[in-house]
Amino acid sequence: MTRRGAWVAQVGPFLFPWGQPGSRRVYGVARSLAAAGYDVVVASGEDGPRAPTRLDEVDGPGSVRYLGLGEIPPAGASRLTRSVQWFLRWGQRTAHWLDAQPTLPSHVVVAGGDAPYMVHLRRWCRRNRVPLIADVVDWYSPRQLRGGVLGPPHLSAQAALRYYYPRCDGIIAVSSFLERHYRSRGSRVLRVPPTLDVRNLAVQPTGAGTGRTDLTLVYAGTPGRKDLIIDMIRAVDRLDREGARIELRIYGPSPQQVRGLLGGEPPPGSVRSLGRLPQQDIPRALQEADFSVLLRRPERGNQAGFPTKFCESLANGTPVIANLTSDLGGYLVDGREGLVCADHSVTGLGETLRTALRLTAAQRRQMREAARRRALDSFDFRAYAEPLGTFLDTVRL
Repeated sequence: MTRRGAWVAQVGPFLFPWGQPGSRRVYGVARSLAAAGYDVVVASGEDGPRAPTRLDEVDGPGSVRYLGLGEIPPAGASRLTRSVQWFLRWGQRTAHWLDAQPTLPSHVVVAGGDAPYMVHLRRWCRRNRVPLIADVVDWYSPRQLRGGVLGPPHLSAQAALRYYYPRCDGIIAVSSFLERHYRSRGSRVLRVPPTLDVRNLAVQPTGAGTGRTDLTLVYAGTPGRKDLIIDMIRAVDRLDREGARIELRIYGPSPQQVRGLLGGEPPPGSVRSLGRLPQQDIPRALQEADFSVLLRRPERGNQAGFPTKFCESLANGTPVIANLTSDLGGYLVDGREGLVCADHSVTGLGETLRTALRLTAAQRRQMREAARRRALDSFDFRAYAEPLGTFLDTVRL
């Protein structure tokens, strides 16, 4: 790759470089663009750093710097302050920051923000004739957002998905569902799944199916309304009651949150609720398990998104047990990178766990090796440097 001699503004009201699932998405795209030769400036919604700070974990001729513009109201802000910021000023600070730059970016890539943010950003890009590209990673359902179907968050998200994003100059889509949708609207689209630095991830895949358990499972993430944690717990508990030596380790939600999901009851003895884990400790937690588990309903929102936790598990050499939603079927072959559940039911997961318990040590080792190979081929940010660079070259005004 060679330097392209241009800089890209990657903007949105997200946390960066860590703090949200979306943070990792932005991080991966930024590093791919830097590997393609672009200098990237990530302008996040955090209140700082005020001056651009360089990221060192970049492999390529370009660079990544980041700063915070304070689009996200502070934690102690009143409801009135939050409402004014969201309805009237969401995206205003980003537009002012872009105005203050000595040279125009070649492209603006936006992640999130919904309708109010897009109003300001789209107006700035049209006035300055700078291509605007939307990085779209979800199709939010009313169940996911406060207020339901008529709540302002859902209405705003739908306005962005259905009106503002199709009017951007290009779309980076996380899934084939979103790719098909925006292509049908006449958009220029590039599909890029979640990415991370797979190549430089230190992996010592040993698994944990020894000692007091024959099968150790891990769930690491924020359950929200997508991941069926209760059904995972029920399936594991059912096998434990049948005499299987099995354990599910849950990272992310607090023990109190897990009890809340279970109606106030403590989790069964086969389930360990371990709370939030620092980002740097997630690889160890994944590598110490025999499989990670992911169970989701095959509804539109889950077909449109792509679980980052799936990519992280394979990158750490940990096979995945999951039912097939989104594009998982293109990366998870039953018996190779993990095991496929017939459906998202407790019974379906239980049958798949029984299959996992019957695997030999050699079969598990082969799955770990296949998981790692798949991640290197499909989820390393370097693999998308050339496609993203070429895509931006084609999106010009």
